[in-house]
Amino acid sequence: MTVNGSVFASDLGVTLHHEHVLVDWIGADSTGYHRWDREEVIERVLPYFHEAAGRGVQTIGDFTPAYLGRDPFVLAELSRRTGMNVITNTGFYGAVERRFIPDYVYDETAIEIAARWIDEFENGIDGSEIRPGFMKISVIEQGELEGLDKKLVEAAAIAHLATGLKIFSHTIGDVPALGLVDLLQEVGVAPGAFVWTHAQTGSMDAILELAEQGAWIALDGIRFDPAHEPGETDSIEWYIERLTTLKEAGFLERVLISHDAGWYDVGEPDGGGFRSYTDIFDFLISGLDDAGFSDEEISKLLIDNPARALSLVKHP
Repeated sequence: MTVNGSVFASDLGVTLHHEHVLVDWIGADSTGYHRWDREEVIERVLPYFHEAAGRGVQTIGDFTPAYLGRDPFVLAELSRRTGMNVITNTGFYGAVERRFIPDYVYDETAIEIAARWIDEFENGIDGSEIRPGFMKISVIEQGELEGLDKKLVEAAAIAHLATGLKIFSHTIGDVPALGLVDLLQEVGVAPGAFVWTHAQTGSMDAILELAEQGAWIALDGIRFDPAHEPGETDSIEWYIERLTTLKEAGFLERVLISHDAGWYDVGEPDGGGFRSYTDIFDFLISGLDDAGFSDEEISKLLIDNPARALSLVKHP
């Protein structure tokens, strides 16, 4: 499901599933469309979309959730002007001291929250006909899931069973990731519905455990930094080591890669600094070639796996 309607998964092509166009850090109580000029955002972002398209990218997933700067109207216009597929999301972001959770979420039940997300999928976002193609939630960073986290996960489970939208959860570290999958199974949703967003923050033991259970593993912070020493955490070589381990364990078909890059930063002059969506193509792929990855395996990471992960399939 793209901002311009349904497409066949096979038509998504090369996909960066986790990037950002626009982010507004002011908080749920103050954000809104009044905070930015849409045409200014579009003009700032367009060159980076064109640059990505020049590397062969056909689809970009925008991971900015509601109350953090999600603007489906901007995304639809970027899609129209570039011809690229753009996918938006539904869900709430519970990390970062709950700053991006609207007050009503504390009073509503998981069923009521899920109804909001299901409504966006069935009827469109904010009065538009633009529908989400996945759920984006987040839970506490490190430590056991708390009450609000559990409510968001349960709401996501309900919405998944109603829509088939995958549950992409910003989840930092092993404990919340393992707890989240356990909770999903308790409420009747299989691990195949879950994408561990920022799985690179977890241990390889936990990554392999969840991949074996059928969860998706998203290594989505890929960037080239000349200050990184080879093999240093988050370096290109470090990501290649993890991808190699997953390949050797037989789990490459459960892996997604992306940059978590962008974005127009609301409140900053000219939208602030912008990180392009190209490091995978400029730096990672050549390293994967050197590490013995075949063209078919690289296509699996960038084409086949995202197409399956973004397909609307229910996992009871």
